[in-house]
Amino acid sequence: MSEPASQLPFLASSPINKAYAPGEEPANAQKYRKGLSRVLHAFGYSLAGLKAGWYETAFRQEAMASVILIPAAFWLGRTWIETVLLAGTVVLIMIVELLNTGIETAIDRIGPEWHDLSKRAKDMGSAAVLLSLLLCAGTWAMATIQRFSA
Repeated sequence: MSEPASQLPFLASSPINKAYAPGEEPANAQKYRKGLSRVLHAFGYSLAGLKAGWYETAFRQEAMASVILIPAAFWLGRTWIETVLLAGTVVLIMIVELLNTGIETAIDRIGPEWHDLSKRAKDMGSAAVLLSLLLCAGTWAMATIQRFSA
């Protein structure tokens, strides 16, 4: 039998059980959500992240290129493994770009002044994007060479 939250001190003091004013929530309510509610809220946050990413020029360009490249992966790939590798490298670029944008946004939030560590973090994020682009280009080049040389 379950006991009411008022009889379990650790639940009674939990921010999820506290009475909040309308529109007020704990600082991080997501930590206290469970089950489907947590999944649905996380999905909403993910959609908000994609929407925010769309306002970044680089992500928008990569997303538009993926509209062409992902269907092309199904044509160019001879096996399902090749298709997944080709499409996966395109999606990987967008993932890394979103992470890079997140790093840059967090650094910019800290302050506008120049700092060596801020520059270093932004440069490493940019390098990650470059490596994902090189991986994608190399994968597509090798698949294209193999497809048309045989």
